[in-house]
Amino acid sequence: MQRIPFDVEAYAQRVRSSSCFICEVAASPGSDGWHEVIAETENDIAFLCKYPTLLGHVLVAPKIHHEHVVGDLAEDAYLQLMALVYRVARAVEATVEVERTYLLSLGSQQGNSHVHWHISPLPPGIPYHEQQFHALMAENGVLPWTPRQASALARQLRTALVN
Repeated sequence: MQRIPFDVEAYAQRVRSSSCFICEVAASPGSDGWHEVIAETENDIAFLCKYPTLLGHVLVAPKIHHEHVVGDLAEDAYLQLMALVYRVARAVEATVEVERTYLLSLGSQQGNSHVHWHISPLPPGIPYHEQQFHALMAENGVLPWTPRQASALARQLRTALVN
């Protein structure tokens, strides 16, 4: 899928000056039409990325605002979160064509500080020099994406989670 330019500077400014978008998604799942919820447990939530660089890009996060991947989570909470990452990654792999699934915990104290994992499915046929970090960086563009497309993909992913 062809990518479109993405204004990384405007995005960085927005996340540094706005409230935590993950907390907003957890408080009101699916209300913005972009962050379609794929799965939810008592403590964790998985939803589609609003600015995907790869089709099927999902974020998984604890519902409570934590900022350190292992330092803020008890071992059992961490393992429960990772179990959701695993289940959602399997659903992504059952839904879109995947050569490799990237799993990363990204964010910074300077922006997007809420702990979250990215599940990013690399489609087959991407040249090696466009894989790995290149494929994940919004600086290289994002997929053209509409709420309608997000809704359709979310339905497919939720169905794959059940099966």
